[in-house]
Amino acid sequence: MSLLVPIREDFPSASAPEREESGLRGSRKQRTRDALLEAALRLMREGRSFTGLSLREVTREAGVVPTAFYRHFHGMDELGLALVEGGGVTLRRLLREARRSDVQFTDMIRGSVQIYKRYVEDNRLQFLFVAGERAGGSPLIREAIRREVTHFTNEMAQDLRGLNALPGRSTATLQMICGLVVNCMLNAAIDILDLPPDQPEQEHELVENFVRQLRVVFLGARQWKEKP
Repeated sequence: MSLLVPIREDFPSASAPEREESGLRGSRKQRTRDALLEAALRLMREGRSFTGLSLREVTREAGVVPTAFYRHFHGMDELGLALVEGGGVTLRRLLREARRSDVQFTDMIRGSVQIYKRYVEDNRLQFLFVAGERAGGSPLIREAIRREVTHFTNEMAQDLRGLNALPGRSTATLQMICGLVVNCMLNAAIDILDLPPDQPEQEHELVENFVRQLRVVFLGARQWKEKP
């Protein structure tokens, strides 16, 4: 007797209208989730802390009933975690693509800075949230931010190893160097957000200073002597 279970062909499959309805429900659910995330960011736009927001405020701002909130998040801390993790994934992908492009290392630094600057500008409210919660607020969200920093650091260290940008350096040293780079990035985010509009000279100066800071980090890294 065969041990293989025969595939039945008489199971009813979902009809086209059922698949369409399922897709519409998924789309509506995603829109509601996005509306809740965006509502929290809007409420923090005027300088309010995330921990000062209430669930009812967020649902009212999003235009949904409070019971709808629990279809997406168990509580406000989980919503905060989603805000931290969502932007981090996209930014890490963009920067990894920049590091893997076929350009000189110095050009790669400048390209990464420009990508990062545009991303910060396009996601202003999210970075204001991270900047505010990084130093205060919920311990759970601070830990989530530290996890994102660790993800950035580890991925950058792997890429530098693959590029052979700092040959002979241990993994611990590469992670230390990349940790300095990520901290520079986080500190630069506030300067980017504070840039006044229509001031190309200040914008140029900020970008050049950011690039120089990162170059100094890597120049110092090349001179770093590891203990035997």
